[in-house]
Amino acid sequence: MRSPREGAERGTPPNGFASFRAHSNRLLNVVLDTLDAAKAEDVAVIDLKGKTSIGDHMVLASGRSQRHVGAVADHIIKKLKDEGYGRARVEGQPQCDWVLIDAGDVIVHVFRPEAREFYNLEKMWSADRPMERLVI
Repeated sequence: MRSPREGAERGTPPNGFASFRAHSNRLLNVVLDTLDAAKAEDVAVIDLKGKTSIGDHMVLASGRSQRHVGAVADHIIKKLKDEGYGRARVEGQPQCDWVLIDAGDVIVHVFRPEAREFYNLEKMWSADRPMERLVI
């Protein structure tokens, strides 16, 4: 039997449905706190439960420039490692127009405003229910 900390280090929740939800919510809070600390803008959370099995939450945020997008992504990646969530998969970091960080139960998209408007993931993923908007 593994300890809850061992599961967190591998990016997998400990045994039990309640523990799974607690793990997912804690991961979401780590991401949101890090976005706030990195001064990300227009943060939005989309609940994916019941829509797809790729994760529980999708978080979208904007950076003011390519440099800011890259810095926000770097902060998230470092914080996830520091908190014991293992290695997140990262796409798009060299260009920094749109960086995707797959942390397992939480998928984070950090965009430049123009890229976010062009791809419009909020509309695609929240078509059937209102999006939860967070003001940070």
